[in-house]
Amino acid sequence: QVQLVESGGGLVQAGGSLRLSCAASGRTFSSSAMGWFRQAPGKEREFVAYISWSGGITNYAVSMKGRFTISRDNAKNTVYLQMNSLKPEDTAVYYCAQGPRKIYSDYPEADYWGQGTQVTVSS
Repeated sequence: QVQLVESGGGLVQAGGSLRLSCAASGRTFSSSAMGWFRQAPGKEREFVAYISWSGGITNYAVSMKGRFTISRDNAKNTVYLQMNSLKPEDTAVYYCAQGPRKIYSDYPEADYWGQGTQVTVSS
């Protein structure tokens, strides 16, 4: 059974930065694509970023491209999301996902989801 545990969320002022981490248990992390998603109150869960198993392929939602960077360390079973130039509209619960699919759907799917970490950006 895989468990994903996010950390690094918090309260930050607009223009600030945060780095989220997602630590995975199990033996499948290094062979799995990973993703970050977020869900704001009253909204559907939305795609943020994707990284292939090797880290060689990354993909971002349009509104995050250039501000957010996804990376991974397979030796540590951890995926990261560096978030810069944060805006109040980035406020949401951020979820880590292993094996994400239908990433642009209103109802994305994944083999496993983390419990989420709250990011709040004040204006």
